[in-house]
Amino acid sequence: MQDDREDVFSKAVRAGKRTYFFDVKSTRGRDLYLTITESKKHTHEDGTAHYDKHKIFLYKEDFDKFMDGLREAFDEIDRLRSTGEYMREETAPPVDKSDRSGFTDVNFEDLGRKDV
Repeated sequence: MQDDREDVFSKAVRAGKRTYFFDVKSTRGRDLYLTITESKKHTHEDGTAHYDKHKIFLYKEDFDKFMDGLREAFDEIDRLRSTGEYMREETAPPVDKSDRSGFTDVNFEDLGRKDV
């Protein structure tokens, strides 16, 4: 039996150590559905990496309800930000770039020399 399912559209969104994949697929019956995958990269001490993945399947009968819920959540985020109640707090004091006392002077001219 031939597998008539197919990938219709794919969009990857990179965001720091995470990548979000939005994949539109077609069922054997030619119905469309969406998978949303979050992939987060973790690097081990030896330099190797592995990825944690979480996937959501969204079917056509839920598209409108999902969009309504997502839109409502983003509207609430916008409302809360506009009140200033949930603005990001500065976690570190601003750095005075004219004050270089806390920095080490680095010289790269000795790179590659064997006698150093």
